[in-house]
Amino acid sequence: MLFFFPHIHQEIDWSLSYEFLDKELQKVLKDAKMKRRLVDKLVKVWLKNGEPAVLYIHIEVQGQYEENFAQRMYVYHYRLFDCHGSRVISLAILGDNRKDWVPSSYSYQLFGLELTYRFPVIKLLDYWEDKEKWEALKKSNNPFSIVVRTHILGLKTQRSSKKRFDRKVELFKALHEEKYSKEDIWELFRFMDWVLTLPQDLERQFEDFTQQYEDENKMPYVTSIERNAIAKGLQQGALQTSQKSVIDILRVRFKRIPQSLVKMVCAIDDLKLLSRLLKKTVVVDSLDAFKQLLEKQVSRES
Repeated sequence: MLFFFPHIHQEIDWSLSYEFLDKELQKVLKDAKMKRRLVDKLVKVWLKNGEPAVLYIHIEVQGQYEENFAQRMYVYHYRLFDCHGSRVISLAILGDNRKDWVPSSYSYQLFGLELTYRFPVIKLLDYWEDKEKWEALKKSNNPFSIVVRTHILGLKTQRSSKKRFDRKVELFKALHEEKYSKEDIWELFRFMDWVLTLPQDLERQFEDFTQQYEDENKMPYVTSIERNAIAKGLQQGALQTSQKSVIDILRVRFKRIPQSLVKMVCAIDDLKLLSRLLKKTVVVDSLDAFKQLLEKQVSRES
């Protein structure tokens, strides 16, 4: 919100709690009987004037031209209006590659009836088309500036691996120069690596560059991307194996396991906690007892 819609962000009281209404949004989109695209979020917040508001944020990260997009935004909005009234704010972020397509309103007229619906929209490509915006994006220390730059450069280098390599090097340097945390650097790099894929020869060159860059600048933030990726893969494999073991033993002992309980186990990313739970699955008296134990353990860890 701060990056894309600062004027709305400053009206929200972020010191108060906010609530994601994912289940409600899923029902609205299903009832609307229109095709859903990629990422939608519904968030209840409180404004500085003390009033509640509901933000509907639609993100087309890899969006393409869609003739009925504005109509779809209108349909989703009036469905949410039925539930929340005039406190609904619908926003759209478009990541397509057509600079002449900026849908921001839907309207129709019939026998004297006239309806016009307008909504705020951010076009990521505008940052590229406007030199001042692009320079401001490069100077921003907001992590989303890296995300937007990566997305746009992914679109603009689809036909040139060499240009993509150069841009990836540029973005990698920017990650370190902005002094982000280790965790932010790694997450941003993972996104960058996913979007800016390279052929094997250039990927090897990029790995050599990153190792040399970190050694020269004494910045062990990503420290051998390949080793970290392998370690992360091994850890993920161990997590999945432990999660499966807990669930399998519970199924052997109690036959049917509620899907909600399966999701709780699969959400655990702590190997030590999973190891303790694995031991408890053998001796616990009932599923209810295991669930209580699980909730207590998770609460303690958090």
